[in-house]
Amino acid sequence: MSGHSKWHTIKHKKGAIDAKRGKIFTKIIKEITVAARMGGGDIESNPRLRTIVLKAKDANMPKDNIARAIKKGSGDLDGVSYTEGIYEGYGVGGVAILVETLTDNKNRTAADVRSIFTKSGGNLGDSGSVAYMFARKGVITLSTETCSEDDVFNAALEAGAEDVATEDSIIEVVTGPEDFEAVRDAIEAAGFKREMAEISMIADQRITLSDDKTRNVLRLIERLEDNDDVQNVYSNMDIPEDFDPDDE
Repeated sequence: MSGHSKWHTIKHKKGAIDAKRGKIFTKIIKEITVAARMGGGDIESNPRLRTIVLKAKDANMPKDNIARAIKKGSGDLDGVSYTEGIYEGYGVGGVAILVETLTDNKNRTAADVRSIFTKSGGNLGDSGSVAYMFARKGVITLSTETCSEDDVFNAALEAGAEDVATEDSIIEVVTGPEDFEAVRDAIEAAGFKREMAEISMIADQRITLSDDKTRNVLRLIERLEDNDDVQNVYSNMDIPEDFDPDDE
């Protein structure tokens, strides 16, 4: 599958098991606030806000929390001002890692991200050092327990999806950012229940490491994701189907 993000799939499944809901809510609220500040609080006229609100609903965030975050972003309520940031670096084995942040203190975030990379055997790179390896895509996942790849393929491709593939009972649909909403809506209109739908960054090419190095990079990614200022972490590491993160 061109552009298939195996780490994205693992992150999705792992997150469903052991995600810390409070931390997830905090990160989503930041995203909603920034989206509302940049494009206004009207969901219908603000595509970025519309996508993030969908993400919040998928995470079962209460409507009051969503509404409050929108009001803070649009200026109807007092709130903290967040700044977006991107950090680029490498993990062991030369794995490229892209980190998206939202913070009210850029110096703190920069120091924290650098420390996590260093303590995990990686290092930060200059701006542009790894970003060129990634492309922004829409990603929609569904379970094979509720639908078949063939049925999803037909609905998604007609709406403009770039690719559809199945791995480990997860059907993953990849779209261009401009077609994301149309494909998502087409899948829902066809009666298929999605597991997740979001705009992501997918590596153009992926590299495979030894099991030990793979575990090291996964720990680096988890440490980054555990930081309150980090919103998303992307890697070009490929993970073998038989890889067991707990088998050390």
